[in-house]
Amino acid sequence: MHGVSANFTTYELMYCAFMLDVHVGGARPFGLNYWPMPEDDPGVEIPRESIRLVSPDGALVRGVLWTPPNGKKWKTAVILSHPRGDFSVHYAAPLLAAAGYAVLGFGTRYMNNDTDCLHEACTIDVETVYNEMKRRGAEAVVLLGNSGGGSLMALAHTERGIGDGWVGMAAHPGEGVFMLQVIDPSVVDESDPFSTVPELDMYNPDNGWRPWPEPCVYDKEWLKRYRAAQVERVARIDAIAKASIAESIDAGSRLRGVDNQTQTVQWRELRRRAVFTKYMVIYRTLADPAYLDLSIDPDERPMGSLFAFPDPFDANYGRGGLGRSMTARGWLSTWSGLSSHAKLADTMPKVKVPTLLIHPTADTEIRIWQAKEIVEASGATDRIYIEMTGAPHYLEGHRREALAHAEVIVPLDEWLPQQVFCPRTCIFV
Repeated sequence: MHGVSANFTTYELMYCAFMLDVHVGGARPFGLNYWPMPEDDPGVEIPRESIRLVSPDGALVRGVLWTPPNGKKWKTAVILSHPRGDFSVHYAAPLLAAAGYAVLGFGTRYMNNDTDCLHEACTIDVETVYNEMKRRGAEAVVLLGNSGGGSLMALAHTERGIGDGWVGMAAHPGEGVFMLQVIDPSVVDESDPFSTVPELDMYNPDNGWRPWPEPCVYDKEWLKRYRAAQVERVARIDAIAKASIAESIDAGSRLRGVDNQTQTVQWRELRRRAVFTKYMVIYRTLADPAYLDLSIDPDERPMGSLFAFPDPFDANYGRGGLGRSMTARGWLSTWSGLSSHAKLADTMPKVKVPTLLIHPTADTEIRIWQAKEIVEASGATDRIYIEMTGAPHYLEGHRREALAHAEVIVPLDEWLPQQVFCPRTCIFV
């Protein structure tokens, strides 16, 4: 690996430090729920270093390295990221650093860019950061994935052979799998956001919907048809994406037999088709009946969605939603539950390193049965599952407790390098 590390300029570093100081123990920017809250302030000064790395294929990977206070030596490093989120200032970073770990939170090459997010490329970025921490002396590197970061870190482990431990915090089964449960199956025409099959519309009063904040009640048999139709819609979008890619590949193949000097017009036509990138608009992707009917997979979650403002009805048709604008490649790699390789059902059996999954029982997006399936699928002999009672998706109000669980169950600098505890499967509720 030829990762190149370089500090920011003095101005950049000063600006970054200012922003961090504002938000560590201060107000969070809107929408960045994983940033620290005032109660997450560890109460000690945590050294921070701005990091810039260049991946082997030339991508820029940026983050912040948090190290233990007072120059304390560390042995174990934790790296954490998300396919598109900026985890350089993640609530876990200062708390884990205060506990004695080196923590490098970073953004991949697709930070804030969902459109062409390729998980396969993200794993290169994870490996780049992993190698940087090994270069800095880490005896063991733990891969920590929060939310969509869980499936990314598992994919990086299985495809790149990196990581000495895997920790999932509110990790869902994979972004594509998650899309399968939230995409609106009543859409008839992908080019028309108002096209609807009434019988499959969860926001149709005839199917059990009631205006917010009145709870809804959906029939179980209807729900089965609804879930099947969600799979069918994803399959239709997959077909559109694959057809576009196939056309480009075919044009590229034919292009090789055309002389650009003597067959200029034909060459030009094939060339533009070969490089063509199809952009797809995916409408209406916040339609999980479990958002409004709490009898579906009952747990401690409130009505609504993390992505709604507050009513999922508005977000389903409005500016909210997931995977709204995607290239064909990006859709298949990230948001297709049928085509994406970043599915924990596929990757977790290959994760043999010690595994810890922390699931918040009041998570509006991830169900308890899904969390249990993730940990049960792990190929690790040592695996631990913890339920954080009453905690929301980003564990607000429960973060210190969650990370304390990790430190007690995973003794500092002993869990990975020395393997001091006996093989076991634990459930803490």
